[in-house]
Amino acid sequence: MRRVLIIGNSGGGKSTLARRLGVALNIPVIHLDVLFWKPGWIEPDRTEFRADVDSAMAGEAWICDGNFGGTWDLRMPRADTIVWVDQPPLLCLARAIRRVFAYRREARPDMAEGCREKLDPKFYAYILGFNRKVRPRLEAAIAEHGTQARLVRLRSDREIDAFVSGAGHQGSVKSRGT
Repeated sequence: MRRVLIIGNSGGGKSTLARRLGVALNIPVIHLDVLFWKPGWIEPDRTEFRADVDSAMAGEAWICDGNFGGTWDLRMPRADTIVWVDQPPLLCLARAIRRVFAYRREARPDMAEGCREKLDPKFYAYILGFNRKVRPRLEAAIAEHGTQARLVRLRSDREIDAFVSGAGHQGSVKSRGT
């Protein structure tokens, strides 16, 4: 594993997994939230963001976490492994709400400067609707852009821990189609 794309619902543990895997494999981590958001939760110009993502994905080795559907065509074909953190939506929601309080005095380490956590009902609706709205688009993107990559679905913290402990060895987790 040299180019790992980590996808899944917000609050599922993508960024935490990316940091842990980055340490385990000694590979740089790219948090798409850092590339995307400007201070005060301002969205960038889409062309500029795509160029930033394209440049970040040019490296020989990386771990990239985040969905950002408008860039799947740039990231998925370059990935050798796609890790789908597939945690239950209610768990994701609870974690997203919990991190508002955990990071009330400081920015999250995987978030752009000037983007403090906040209670956000629209964001929470996104989390709860992920399986219905985003999952089909994500599955289609994988089918279109990511068929060359090994697909690993991690459905629990236990599976995430096993994956990191095994540093991605083929036999340590369930792969495509499971």
